[in-house]
Amino acid sequence: MTQNLTIDNDFRDLIPPLRLDERTELEASIQQDGCRDPLTVWSGTVIDGHNRYEICTRLSVPFEVVEKEFDSKVDALIWIRRNQLARRNLTDDQRAINAERLRQLESQKVKSTAATARNLQRSKSDNVSDHEPDKKPKRDTRKEMAENTKLPERKLRGAALVIKERPDLADKVEQGEIKMADAVREIKRAEVVASLESVEAREQKALEGVYDVIVIDPPWPMQKIDRDERENQVAFDYPTMSEAEMADLEMPAADDCHMWLWTTHKFLPMALRLSEGWGFKYVCTFVWHKPGGFQPIGLPQYNCEFALYCRKGSPKFLDTKAFPTCFEAARGGHSEKPEEFYDVVRRVTGGRRIDIFNRRKIEGFDVWGKEAGDE
Repeated sequence: MTQNLTIDNDFRDLIPPLRLDERTELEASIQQDGCRDPLTVWSGTVIDGHNRYEICTRLSVPFEVVEKEFDSKVDALIWIRRNQLARRNLTDDQRAINAERLRQLESQKVKSTAATARNLQRSKSDNVSDHEPDKKPKRDTRKEMAENTKLPERKLRGAALVIKERPDLADKVEQGEIKMADAVREIKRAEVVASLESVEAREQKALEGVYDVIVIDPPWPMQKIDRDERENQVAFDYPTMSEAEMADLEMPAADDCHMWLWTTHKFLPMALRLSEGWGFKYVCTFVWHKPGGFQPIGLPQYNCEFALYCRKGSPKFLDTKAFPTCFEAARGGHSEKPEEFYDVVRRVTGGRRIDIFNRRKIEGFDVWGKEAGDE
């Protein structure tokens, strides 16, 4: 049989689109063998079999239908979502979004039914308190859904977050266009950006003279070594500071602040002491691998420099993709840090940034140093 059926976009959009190869295979099968599986309809509206209906209608291929009876559109939506969960071609991310939306629909139906029952009861009695039903223990519907679908609760919580904060991203996850982790990452990134870029917060930090990101390359108390200077170096004729003098520095740090503290092999222990004294907690070490290097007699070749990543409070990164702790970059002038490092810091952090003891101007940073134009 053939008949004109109605397509409801709310129903159709619940069905992930077929891949090109899947659609081609389905169309070839219908052309050869006809439409073997009946379409499922409710009151003349397709609720399962949208792809088959489109192909059959276009190719004038007859099809059969199976009628379903539902009390409401919500019941029909619940049936479709339950049916989708049984499909084997869905990823866990797609199933999680579908399962969480199903859970929300079922909770909505339960609340609606309970409200209707209460209203009916009120209309039958003037004394509602005498007829209030015993309250049932609150169900953990997400835990039940996790058990029924064999999906981790954390994945369902992630799905709930995406559905609540970015329904558009939830749609893309359900359609298989993006991964859940990417959607969650985008939401978290937006939250961080919003907190860092609020006008009030920026103005307050500016007034207080504090920064969300600090890069510092202290004038370590190194001694000049008599040796031929390479072209990329200048004489070490710049003021140095003792550990006590550096310890007395007050870091212009916000309550939640990232800090990268540049140091060398010799001053690693001192750097760790200083970071702790400034109120920061050491997290990890970034390593800049340089071509060539200095090799003391009887020791390995020194061909890297370190930036200790420390944090105060709980600062957040905007992005952690392509964010390794080791990188390679060419040498610049003496104590000059590579632009590749600053590119990463600008990409993964937001808010106000300062580079202390720098020898040049850096895009996206306030700078303070002997050769950066500051006294």
